[in-house]
Amino acid sequence: MTARRSLSHNARVRERAGRYGRIYRVVGRIPRGRVATYGQVALLAGLGGHARQVGYALHGLDAGREVPWHRVINARGEVSLRSVPGWERIQHQLLEEEGIHFDARGRVALARYRWCPRSAPELRPR
Repeated sequence: MTARRSLSHNARVRERAGRYGRIYRVVGRIPRGRVATYGQVALLAGLGGHARQVGYALHGLDAGREVPWHRVINARGEVSLRSVPGWERIQHQLLEEEGIHFDARGRVALARYRWCPRSAPELRPR
């Protein structure tokens, strides 16, 4: 690898680490008994329109890191499928332990359980 290419690679790695850090800080603010969507987390992290980046960041989360990843769900109010079977059920259980209820279709009522930080009134349901 050339020095130029290595520098470019290192810059991309630092940039990704910065984005992931912002995502982890937002997710860390979601209170117990509340959820946020991938898109909502992206917006709050300054990455509006990049909900998939939130999924990638949470997928890459170190096992020992204490980030409440289970409080992030999709825009339909559902737990998203995982690459490793069974993790959806674990996420479902963790949310239920925090008092979040799922309807018969496996959805969370976002109007009731969505986290709306005071610093982002534009995320409040209308």
